[in-house]
Amino acid sequence: MEGKIPVVNTMVTNAFELPGHRITKNLGLVRGIIVRSRSIIGNIGAGLQSLFGGDITLYTDLCDRARRDAYQRMIEEASNLGANAIIGVRYDATEVMGGITEVLCYGTAVMVERERV
Repeated sequence: MEGKIPVVNTMVTNAFELPGHRITKNLGLVRGIIVRSRSIIGNIGAGLQSLFGGDITLYTDLCDRARRDAYQRMIEEASNLGANAIIGVRYDATEVMGGITEVLCYGTAVMVERERV
């Protein structure tokens, strides 16, 4: 990874532009994919939480971890391409089979430079 500028979290956006910056190169689509399953113990715990209503924190935490992991994988792919920003970031999730879900985070890796005022 020598010579490559790592993507920083402040340079990742779901918009298609970064205010104050100009896109100098489009490096293409980058993605991060994670496939997660619920454990038997987690299902039992979540089932007990659902009896009382409200936020089912076991599932909330599982979903949050899956999205964070997919996001991090996308950033790593962009960094490997030499990107210093990612635009147009989106998430998608698909149930592969009962209890197994794929989470995809994707966007466009770009090189940007600060606009001169």
